[in-house]
Amino acid sequence: QLQLVESGGGLVQPGGSLRLSCTASPFILANYAIGWFRQAPGKEREGVSCISSSGHSTNYADSVKGRFSISRDNAKSTVNLQMNSLKPDNTAVYYCAEADNCGQRTRCEGGVCYDGRNRYDYWGQGTQITVYL
Repeated sequence: QLQLVESGGGLVQPGGSLRLSCTASPFILANYAIGWFRQAPGKEREGVSCISSSGHSTNYADSVKGRFSISRDNAKSTVNLQMNSLKPDNTAVYYCAEADNCGQRTRCEGGVCYDGRNRYDYWGQGTQITVYL
């Protein structure tokens, strides 16, 4: 059974940066595309970014393009999300999840998330990001 764990969340000032990590066990991260998602209180979960199993393909939500960057190190079974120029409305619980591949856009509908035709089936527990002075 695939297990995903997020880390790196916390409190950060507006304009600051955080780096989130998603680790997988039992060391099979290289077989999967990994997406990052976030959910703010009272808001629908939304897709942030996706990276393919090889790392060759990525996508980003329009709201984070130019500020966030996704990367992976399959030897360490880790996917990272570098978050720069953070804004208060980036405050949310951030999740990583797995799918077979990335599409053009990560999206969620009715609590189920997809990247193109690929459904995200396995999720981490989430890590809280709070952007505030």
